Amino acid sequence: LPLPMAGHILRIAARPVDYKSGETLKPYSIRSFHHLRVRSLFPIYAHIYILEHMFSGIIEEYATVTAISRDRDNIDLTLKCSFVGELKIDQSVAHNGVCLTVVRNNGEEYVVTAMKETLERSNLGDLKVGDRVNVERSMMMNGRLDGHIVQGHVDQTATCTAIDDANGSKYFTFHYEYDREKARHGYFTVDKGSVTVNGVSLTVCNPTKDSFQVAIIPYTFEHTNFHDIEVGTKVNIEFDILGKYIARLKEVE
Repeated sequence: LPLPMAGHILRIAARPVDYKSGETLKPYSIRSFHHLRVRSLFPIYAHIYILEHMFSGIIEEYATVTAISRDRDNIDLTLKCSFVGELKIDQSVAHNGVCLTVVRNNGEEYVVTAMKETLERSNLGDLKVGDRVNVERSMMMNGRLDGHIVQGHVDQTATCTAIDDANGSKYFTFHYEYDREKARHGYFTVDKGSVTVNGVSLTVCNPTKDSFQVAIIPYTFEHTNFHDIEVGTKVNIEFDILGKYIARLKEVE
């Protein structure tokens, strides 16, 4: 029984098999829906399997960029963080909200590649050595979802236009380019809805057609790269996938 969830598939099945290797996959290990087939459609005992590459918007920490190299239209980012030793090749990690794959890891630093499409939609192309990047490993659907369903597919960038004090916390205002056609497809914010800013799951305040505010508590300010954001800083935003699905359903009615 397939259920759409953040662009991925939640599927109840018995003994999914990677038909390339013949290996029976374990729960939470599925990496590609295209490599699955189900031996039994009606098992007595079933497990929930979920595709990887989904996030919650709860940042683990920030990683530091230690090197940047360019290969034609792609860039390789070398980064360092506390859990480098736990990362595996081909693992997905969100960087400022962008899902990227680990391609190298020497135990002290790891490398991810950002392609042209990613660079055009995000702020990763503006990174410099020494910059701090919010990182989150893909989640496992066996616990609480503390943020909201985040794909790691950044929609566009926004610019910080104001930072206001709120008795210890801070209100950040962001402005993004409004596109009427994209708005019809769910690319907008709603009051008390969710939005992802540089990978951080946040609640929207005071939205307009091309701007919104978010309130940042001291803990979030200190433990993410929000403390590096100033007026004029460009950030990555991902609009709520639920809004996109609703907009799409209205189109196909």
